[in-house]
Amino acid sequence: MERTFDLLIIGGGINGCGIARDAAGRGFSVLLCEMGDLASATSSWSSKLIHGGLRYLEYYEFRLVREALMEREVLWKIAPHIINPLRLVLPYRKGLRPAWMLRMGLFLYDHIGGRRLLPGTRVLDLKVDPAGAPLKRDIFPKGFEYSDARVDDARLVVLNARDAADRGADIRTRTKVVSARRDGGQWTVSIQNLRTGGQDSVSARCVVNAAGPWVATVLTGQLGVTSRASTRLVQGSHIVVRKMYEHDRAYILQNPDGRIVFVIPYQDDFTLIGTTDRDYEGDPAKVVATPEEINYLCAAASENFQRAVTPKDVVWAYSGVRPLYDDGASEAKAATRDYVLEVDAADGTAPVLSVFGGKITTYRRLAEEAIERIGAHLPGGARGRRRWTATVALPGGDFPAQGIDDLTRDLRRSYPFLSAGHAARLTHAYGTRARQILGDARSLGDLGLDFGATLSEAEVRYQVENEWAQTAEDVVWRRTKLGLKMTAGEVGVLESFLDLRMGHNSQPKQARSAP
Repeated sequence: MERTFDLLIIGGGINGCGIARDAAGRGFSVLLCEMGDLASATSSWSSKLIHGGLRYLEYYEFRLVREALMEREVLWKIAPHIINPLRLVLPYRKGLRPAWMLRMGLFLYDHIGGRRLLPGTRVLDLKVDPAGAPLKRDIFPKGFEYSDARVDDARLVVLNARDAADRGADIRTRTKVVSARRDGGQWTVSIQNLRTGGQDSVSARCVVNAAGPWVATVLTGQLGVTSRASTRLVQGSHIVVRKMYEHDRAYILQNPDGRIVFVIPYQDDFTLIGTTDRDYEGDPAKVVATPEEINYLCAAASENFQRAVTPKDVVWAYSGVRPLYDDGASEAKAATRDYVLEVDAADGTAPVLSVFGGKITTYRRLAEEAIERIGAHLPGGARGRRRWTATVALPGGDFPAQGIDDLTRDLRRSYPFLSAGHAARLTHAYGTRARQILGDARSLGDLGLDFGATLSEAEVRYQVENEWAQTAEDVVWRRTKLGLKMTAGEVGVLESFLDLRMGHNSQPKQARSAP
């Protein structure tokens, strides 16, 4: 049996990796097991937004909205390479939510979250403002513009895992928790490497169940614990089409059914449209965007924009299952996005903490609360360590929050063979660590094989050695979104390269540093 860990975390999504980072930074020993790739389920299928959730005000979720609004600038400061400010346009449409309600909601949105750097709301005359040009002008005479932020969701997960590993955490992907039992005041856990089939037994003083859509299954199945809370699985789907307009603002559209749909500039050449809300039953790993959902999103865009969107325009569709805390709401769109942490401790020892619900924007606060809830059950408690994750940059984010353009210019000066687009993509993905990929290169040829769409062998090797990438899907759909720009043939070459040159059993080294 291997050594005993303070925490064994099940699930490599944003909550699991956020908890691993916080715990490792406070000096706890951590083992995280993810049965697939990091961010391979819910955490990579979001709307790519760091936002307070304007529509949650309608459901009186004031605490959640305030916490999320406060987190926008915190997260921007610690990860300015993968999080960028975004202005959203809310067109006013007669017959839907009245203008006074929109004004009141946006006033609250501007003032309850401690906004300091992001600009506030302004009223738009859509007859003259460029934001009105793509819209149907006879429907939308005016609108409102406010601030939130966009995020590379999968990279946010990976960077939390990388920082956790740098602080001593053991991160194991393609590793499943098969079974666990309480044994002498701690957990004895059987884990299996799904690549090799090999099994190990580890011990942990505490188990954190952050399995997302599988949280209930893990709790009652592998851990043998009965939960007081329950999960509501809600499917959310998105579509991606070719760029619909030239400016860099997003839209939040009101639909007659009361739902809202985001239309967001995406990966330079595309537009992201979503999301849907519908209850889901079945295996979360098998969820796909249905024809009905795709038609709904196309119709929502076509209802508002001069340019009609049809299913034939969709270049990519994705769907995820959000594991929401079941608050008994009658409709999926009204179910709370807040989180609930449930602790089960037999005789005060060997606790298991389960995470129900949550959203990407509040993951860091969730992790803080989780560590403090279970700290009392661990040797030394919370070890007297203060909260720290709000002020320490994620890997590559050690530069000013408004300095991404300067960072890109500096990279091009050091590596003049990079195109402007290539340099910008690297800095937006890796921040200051882009230089670790480029090294001493003096030409594109020095970066090794060219897989297409500016993806080089050097970048792929970096992802394998530092970011737990093992397959082409890991590389082109999670670590990057270059699957939108690469051909099937190019992706096939990459897959062959990973099979023959890198090997699927490789895992990044677990760097050790003082907490």
